[in-house]
Amino acid sequence: MYGVLCILPFTLAAQEPASQRTLRFPGLYFMDTVRSLAKGGGNYGVPQEGELPPLERDLSILLNDDVLAFYGHPNSMNMGILGRYSIEELDTRLTRLAAEYRAVNGGRGVRKAFYIIFGTVWPQGEIGIINEELLMKYINYALTHDMLVFIDHQIGRYNPVDAIKRMFPFLRYPNVHLALDPEWRTIKPMKEIGTVTAAELNQVQRVMEEYIEANQIPGERMLVIHQFNWRMIQNREQVRTNFQRVRLVHCADGFGPPHLKRDSYAFNAQAGNMPVKGFKLFYNFNIPGAGYDSPLLTPKQVYELTPRPYVIMYQ
Repeated sequence: MYGVLCILPFTLAAQEPASQRTLRFPGLYFMDTVRSLAKGGGNYGVPQEGELPPLERDLSILLNDDVLAFYGHPNSMNMGILGRYSIEELDTRLTRLAAEYRAVNGGRGVRKAFYIIFGTVWPQGEIGIINEELLMKYINYALTHDMLVFIDHQIGRYNPVDAIKRMFPFLRYPNVHLALDPEWRTIKPMKEIGTVTAAELNQVQRVMEEYIEANQIPGERMLVIHQFNWRMIQNREQVRTNFQRVRLVHCADGFGPPHLKRDSYAFNAQAGNMPVKGFKLFYNFNIPGAGYDSPLLTPKQVYELTPRPYVIMYQ
């Protein structure tokens, strides 16, 4: 999330002096209705009606709706739009943006969402967990306003399974979904790009599905995995997406001008074994050293990506 690292190959990381990276981290960031009939969804890896038993058919969110989210940490103005506005203002802005997407998405619904950094990586790969009272403020608002919530763990020095288990208790809320960001699975954040393996992601999905079933949580839950660089998911062709209760979303991260955004997305598109795709866009908040998209792709341009994304977020 700094310089051009998040969109260009990993080798460029070394071009920025370590002293500058150290100064910017972590201070840079801490200044501060589901329907039962498919509508034009196409082949995006989500089973169509008739392919799922009744419970899953009724609760498969992506069968009918796209997801549009605002990303960030509520306590930081520099980690995304989520920390820059009140919940009510975020909802208002999301509603306006959702109308733009709904106008060009072929008649599908658009579910609004808050995408919240749950575990923030710190130097040496330690993790700071969001205050639960603060998190619940967003979950409860979303529950009463037909919105979703994604909680995202940056993993750090910890095992991805341990990281995902830390978020399991929040699955008791029917609008909560989970995410992992392999960029930060490292003990040297801001100095190197982190890594997870296909085997680890398969294990994460397995334990998540086991938890959902053991706790009689209805329907399926999404698990978003971010990637902007080859390094972030090792042996990614071996990642499974055939779990019945976990819907894996492969999200293209990274910022830059439109041609680089499209190139990054095209790299992720090569992973056909992860057919449900997501796409992340970056606003320009004039934060020194922080990257952004210039210009932002329009909703129509986002949907013209191949394959089209179904989970879209703005940082």
